[in-house]
Amino acid sequence: MNKILIANRGEIAVRIIRACKEMNIKTVAVYSEIDKDALHTRLADEAVCIGPAIASKSYLNIKNIIEAAYLTKADSIHPGFGFLSESSNFARICEESNIKFIGPKSNVINLLGNKLHAKELMKKEGIPVIPGSLSSIKSLKDATKLADEIGYPVMVKASAGGGGKGIRIVKSKEELQKVYNIVKQEAKNAFNDDELYIEKFIENPRHIEIQILADENGNIVHLGERDCTIQRNHQKVLEETPSSIMNEKLRTKMGQVAIKVAKIAGYTNCGTVEFLVDKDKNFYFMEMNTRIQVEHPITEVNTGIDLVKEQIRISNGESLKFKQKDILFKGHTIECRINAENPKMNFAPCPGKIEALHFSGGNGVRIDSAIYGGYKVPPSYDSMIAKIITTGTNRNEAISRMKRVLEETIVDGIETNTDFLLEIIKNPNFIRGSYDTSFIEEEILKGNDN
Repeated sequence: MNKILIANRGEIAVRIIRACKEMNIKTVAVYSEIDKDALHTRLADEAVCIGPAIASKSYLNIKNIIEAAYLTKADSIHPGFGFLSESSNFARICEESNIKFIGPKSNVINLLGNKLHAKELMKKEGIPVIPGSLSSIKSLKDATKLADEIGYPVMVKASAGGGGKGIRIVKSKEELQKVYNIVKQEAKNAFNDDELYIEKFIENPRHIEIQILADENGNIVHLGERDCTIQRNHQKVLEETPSSIMNEKLRTKMGQVAIKVAKIAGYTNCGTVEFLVDKDKNFYFMEMNTRIQVEHPITEVNTGIDLVKEQIRISNGESLKFKQKDILFKGHTIECRINAENPKMNFAPCPGKIEALHFSGGNGVRIDSAIYGGYKVPPSYDSMIAKIITTGTNRNEAISRMKRVLEETIVDGIETNTDFLLEIIKNPNFIRGSYDTSFIEEEILKGNDN
């Protein structure tokens, strides 16, 4: 592997470029017209404009990305996360173009990309899944019948969903009748696929994911859990590892199930198996994400394993250099996502020019970002501009360190969610580790309304 094109932007593009530099691999950045001054274009060895600001004509434009790879003689493509990272079509075209796709095979992405079909497969193989439909819901009548059978509340979800879109919690038959067609249209608009399914809503759950690495020679390991329970509108806000609900027995059991999921799917490279855990610590398979995750740094810090470098090595045909017994978990790590948004205005995006910028440092602090003083945050893409990662010998130290770092953070010229994150970090129930997926709505937003 001599040259990697990064089919992405922002902090994940910068993250991949830095890993490549340390591995002495040349890099190619692609960028839209509005991103010509973005940091990833400056750090890469080469940069190619692939279209206008609108993502469909640039970062989602497969033809232009492949042409950029040919133009620069890149032999591999790393998709990052978001955009084309979970497009089986993109992975397939890379394969057919003799370009290495740094991720799982296209058929595996396709297999796991439909959550409903993946759930059906896993249930057949003995993996615990949430009660619900094992095929798509064809009509409101079918939806109502199934919801009556499994009992309210239920989740109505887009089969091709992601990013918190196409999901509704429904508490009654009347509510189901109101939202069914709305969710169907949301799914159509977001994914060009209006297929829906229904599953039982697990009350007061924890959202726990297990990181796996699988090489092309049959070796699979898990790298422990990430607790991604702190969410708003089904989108993650803060993550930590280890989870406050985890013990060694549960970690081992969930890790073994995650490895089994990967084996069933024929999975290779870096992936994440997501579970819901109920109050009795029963866990249920939700989906498998076929890419690097936004929250991957906390696993890297906790284990000392560079996931991006491992992705590259695996795609290059190398075997994992470690076994499950070699993986050790050290300390406690938290990640906060800094977004250019205004929490006081219903989290409206706040693009604009960054007039002044300061991120804190010190022991146990990592900043993943692609912004700089004078940078103009564009209105065209996701609002995340940085990730702050803090680690400590224990959870209290990691929390105290995160509080300090957030208080020292300066991003002048635009609004950010820094104060909102501080509210979470300072909340007594968060400090106690006593929270579920309703935490933000019940503890933070409701409190601000009073």
